Amino acid sequence: MDSEAVVRAYYDSIDAHDYETFAGLFAPNVVHERPDRTIEGRDTLVSFMRDDRPNKETSHELSRVEENGESVVAEGRLLDADGDTMFAFEDDFTVVDGRIARIRTRTR
Repeated sequence: MDSEAVVRAYYDSIDAHDYETFAGLFAPNVVHERPDRTIEGRDTLVSFMRDDRPNKETSHELSRVEENGESVVAEGRLLDADGDTMFAFEDDFTVVDGRIARIRTRTR
């Protein structure tokens, strides 16, 4: 799977609550830098997304996914269960050997 496909699978698996697929997308030592916290390690990230994130009934509407040198940039909106925009985001992914090694999230 190429880097762009890995990133698209990241959003698809979160939205589908498919945490087995989600877990398989990451390097064991993945780091996710978010505005509210930094999450380190695949198991910790999967646990957070599955059990601890504040709102699990969301979906991602992507407006752009583009390889940019060594990273993949994704932009879009996070929507609530009613389809209303919660916020806009930009995620920068580092994908190494087909696995996500780092994510930096910015929100607007």
